[in-house]
Amino acid sequence: MEWRKRRSIFDIFDEIIRDIEDTMRSFEEEFERLLREGSTNIRGPYYYGVRITIGPDGVPRVEEFGNIRRTKLGKTIVSEEIEPLVDVIDADDEVWVIAELPGIPKEKIKVKATEDYVEIRAENGKKYYKKIELPVKVDPKSAVAKYKNGVLDIKLKKKEKKETKEETEIKVE
Repeated sequence: MEWRKRRSIFDIFDEIIRDIEDTMRSFEEEFERLLREGSTNIRGPYYYGVRITIGPDGVPRVEEFGNIRRTKLGKTIVSEEIEPLVDVIDADDEVWVIAELPGIPKEKIKVKATEDYVEIRAENGKKYYKKIELPVKVDPKSAVAKYKNGVLDIKLKKKEKKETKEETEIKVE
């Protein structure tokens, strides 16, 4: 009888970390090549980060943020707009969208919503942009947005009946 060694959670995390390190190494090489060739007209600062979470299904998820992206074809793109770190929480009768926008006064934040997504734009020297697909349909007219200490908190009521898709601008308090 042959015994299989069972993988521990530490083996799984080691594998994830190795994958991230390999991706970061190739990403760094591609980015340095772009800078040497002068392929980007954007002068720093450059932002890139990842967040690793484990979903309710136990599957690890890696989320990238910043102004450096890699396309599905492996090409690196540098943007003027920084993609903020965002959490979406599907609560009982609400959906919460929480975004980090450090150094931005609330007057410079624009938030729009439809029943399917929330779009965040902000500019104060740095430009932030992110379009967040929502896990459920929401009522955009129910949205309340608050901003404090660099954190934007948007709460939207879940939609009960089918209506037309319309975009609503949300005032940030």
